[in-house]
Amino acid sequence: MLRPWQFEIQLDKKSDKALYLQIADAIIFAVKTGKLTNGNALPGSRQLASLLSVNRNTVIEALDVLIAEGWLITIDRKGTFIADILPEIINTETQNLKIKAEAEEQKMRLIFDDGLPDSRLAPMNDLARAYREIFSRKSRWQIMGYSSELGHPEFRKAMVQMLNFKRGMSILPDQICITRGSQMAMYLASHCLFEKDDFVMIENPGYKPAWEAFENAGANLLPVKINKDGLDIDQVEKYLKEYNRIKAIYVTPHHQFPTTVTLSLKKRLRLIELSNQYGFTIIEDDYDNEFHFGQRPILPISSYSSLQNYIYIGTLSKIVAPALRIGYLVSSLENIQKIGKHRKIIDVQGDNIMEEAVLSLINEGKIKRHLKKTNLIYKAKRDHFETLCNQYLKDKITFTKPEGGLAFWIIPNSDANVSEIYQLLLAKGIKIMNPENFSFGETVSGFRLGYASLTEQQMEEGIIALSKLLKTKKD
Repeated sequence: MLRPWQFEIQLDKKSDKALYLQIADAIIFAVKTGKLTNGNALPGSRQLASLLSVNRNTVIEALDVLIAEGWLITIDRKGTFIADILPEIINTETQNLKIKAEAEEQKMRLIFDDGLPDSRLAPMNDLARAYREIFSRKSRWQIMGYSSELGHPEFRKAMVQMLNFKRGMSILPDQICITRGSQMAMYLASHCLFEKDDFVMIENPGYKPAWEAFENAGANLLPVKINKDGLDIDQVEKYLKEYNRIKAIYVTPHHQFPTTVTLSLKKRLRLIELSNQYGFTIIEDDYDNEFHFGQRPILPISSYSSLQNYIYIGTLSKIVAPALRIGYLVSSLENIQKIGKHRKIIDVQGDNIMEEAVLSLINEGKIKRHLKKTNLIYKAKRDHFETLCNQYLKDKITFTKPEGGLAFWIIPNSDANVSEIYQLLLAKGIKIMNPENFSFGETVSGFRLGYASLTEQQMEEGIIALSKLLKTKKD
């Protein structure tokens, strides 16, 4: 059998990235650059292990990841091949732009993201094993047909059990829709709720991808400022008296994005009263509920039995790995039926096989153990990040140590051009979130710095670089 591509993968055994992930990424890059194309055969695992001078199990792990992600397929007694339908089907121009963007990204030696988990901690071995076991079942043919547009039934039951038990909700399996990440959930919610010229209140600063979904559905945005205890409820009431077609408010009350502020109990209760009085829906994005380092996380607004109109959005992508696109949306039976009909227009069903694989990890207790382990790691990283801020940025910034989430919100004490600082750090190979991406109108004077995916050395390097660009009040 012809193997059109000579495997010349350079492995860095001193890198923080596991060898099997280096192999997997190299094969993906070869597909994107055209060295490997649909139907091309790969060497056998023993041959590839010999070529790369690694253990065969390392190669098997890499191949399992690529099969799970859809880059490879296996054919009995024939071998392993590049899949006919790839995760990304892109034209040459788009491909070249993507490769260029990836090359630019690689120039960044240090990236403060918006609060993503460390993908190196993802339970990929367990997930790959669960995936293999699904395909080895005698009844595996059953998963190859169409299923419910709302998601795998057993997976939905497991998610409902988790939400009812861990987040104080009281919902049924028919009240949840599994989506390909929380952004799809946001899109579906928008097209369920909004018509042209409706209004939606949003947090400012806030999460722009959600705003874009609302605008795509025809809604107009009404920005509400964030105070030290969360949303400005007085401004919410003012809007409600002024505009007749306010259909919803979008909030991230647990750890507000980007400021990490927690909405106070008093304001939560007032927001529920206003929602019931005026009939608008509370769209609650609980994007990182699992990462909380205090006694226990605050229950969602959507868990309050008095609340009449709500849409609750969450994700598993941050629990397992960002590349794993599994989100969910909870609401009334009427809303879920509307959402299901709309979902079938853009996506007949979700990834049943991945949902079954994750369900297996949930039932085995592996997700619970993974969260327990990673929360300890992230708590230690958070504490170290605080120490660095106090060491290098004392008198230069104001911040509150977050009780949860995977990012800090820091505000310069003196007047600072945050957009200019963003560009200066980029020139040094350090990327932070552009402050312009958080604001509605004027650029907000603060930085959101994700720490979870960085080593202690990277944190320190980034904080020192930022310190050199900030001034103290007395300066």
